[in-house]
Amino acid sequence: MQNDQILRRWRRVDEPGLELMALSRSRSGIDVCSTVIHAGAESFGLRYRWELDASWQTRRLRIDRTDALGKSLLIERAGDRGWRVDGEERPDLAACHEVDVSATPFCNSLAIRRLGNAGGELLALFFDASSLTCQPSRQRYEPLGPRAWRYVDKGVSDGFTARIDLDEEGFVAKYEHLFEAF
Repeated sequence: MQNDQILRRWRRVDEPGLELMALSRSRSGIDVCSTVIHAGAESFGLRYRWELDASWQTRRLRIDRTDALGKSLLIERAGDRGWRVDGEERPDLAACHEVDVSATPFCNSLAIRRLGNAGGELLALFFDASSLTCQPSRQRYEPLGPRAWRYVDKGVSDGFTARIDLDEEGFVAKYEHLFEAF
């Protein structure tokens, strides 16, 4: 497989904010680099580098806050059923299937790819970008059409629902209430 790059831009629709993401594919996997600026009530900036295997599963995710906080976090898959955060084993996250970062719609594409056309539930390793915390969170994705999904949060934001529309390559084009590609 040749190395190719995909660029995506998203803007927040609920508060001021932008993201520019670059995804590169190669024989060894998928590398995603992005810059996020959230200029809402709890403003922050961050950069992430998301390393995925060829089946779109997270191997490793480094998140760097670029604002005055200046903190970093490293999330790594530890075998088939485990996660490390900043080098420390996190047994509370062991059952998590995939990572969900609050500041980007990119992670929704990972969950949808994992679940396939039938949809279903998964336990996400939820990373809150404003507080720099990780916790498990149950999520449900229900197919509405070929590229349309209903997201139902059953964990951290229990009861929140949104329609998610994907583009032709499987990336979020519109995430109701939160993001849209431009």
